[in-house]
Amino acid sequence: MKLAQTQKLLEIMTSLRHPETGCAWDLQQDFKSLIPYTIEEAYEVADAIERQDFDELRSELGDLLLQVVFHSRIAEEQGLFDFEQVAEAISDKLIRRHPHVFGGVTYANDAERKQAWEAAKAEERKAKKADEHFNSVLDGIAGNLPALVHCEKVQNRAAIHGFDWPEVEPVFDKVLEELAEVREAWESNDQVHIQEEIGDLLLVAVNLARHLNVDPEVALKESTRKFTRRFQYIEAQVKSRNLELLDCELTTLDALWNEAKQALKP
Repeated sequence: MKLAQTQKLLEIMTSLRHPETGCAWDLQQDFKSLIPYTIEEAYEVADAIERQDFDELRSELGDLLLQVVFHSRIAEEQGLFDFEQVAEAISDKLIRRHPHVFGGVTYANDAERKQAWEAAKAEERKAKKADEHFNSVLDGIAGNLPALVHCEKVQNRAAIHGFDWPEVEPVFDKVLEELAEVREAWESNDQVHIQEEIGDLLLVAVNLARHLNVDPEVALKESTRKFTRRFQYIEAQVKSRNLELLDCELTTLDALWNEAKQALKP
């Protein structure tokens, strides 16, 4: 029954892409045009998980699966690969990367397992670039990931290969150093330099989060949600006084912000 539903989905996509009887919109799509939809569906899966809406999660996972099927169908039409090959590739990868589950290998501890995992990924990257003279340990990290996620992945990869502070204390010092450099750039009134230094500050902030075992993407999302709740509290209070935000002095808004912090404690 499970395989029958998968086959049904594949057949539906084949019908949608039929050159004579298919859907005009679906026929117009290609790999590139589907990028924003694929990314959006992945984020909607994450949102459903964070809200713990599991009925919605089932639906959103279906939407994300549709994107996989859609891309696979386009590839099949171009003679590149098909859905079965996509499933085969990920199955082979999972077996290859889990010798402790499928190959009888035993690891002494979790750190050894992680090291073996990274070594397996490195071998895969090396095989993909066998025709090139230089292989970077940073190869294979998608460049179009959200900036915080991309930064963390790059730093994690570098850390695995020894480029990292062994303790957290120097990272605090580096944050303060970068913050001072932002101020210097601001005082110079050089916008290009300011942007560069802000970038360096954000990068070291991600490094600090990593050393403190905090996911910077999750932390920023939660802080943004917190800011949103507090700001909406201010809006409601201002509206109850028959005023607009722009009618209020900053001191008034700041007082309402502090009130929001007390009223909306977790």
